[in-house]
Amino acid sequence: MPGKEKSKSFVSRIDPEMMDSLERWAADEFRSVNGQLQWIIAEALRKSGRMPKNKQKEEGV
Repeated sequence: MPGKEKSKSFVSRIDPEMMDSLERWAADEFRSVNGQLQWIIAEALRKSGRMPKNKQKEEGV
């Protein structure tokens, strides 16, 4: 897709109890587990001031 960034993939190991909690949280917010992880990471980056400046502007932060 021209003009769109491509997402990078990575593998992560999560213990079963944590995965169950993540799945419930994602379902509560009508997101996929992947979408929930992206949201959690983006929130942590924003709160720590580590979100790249151009990404903050795109997301209205």
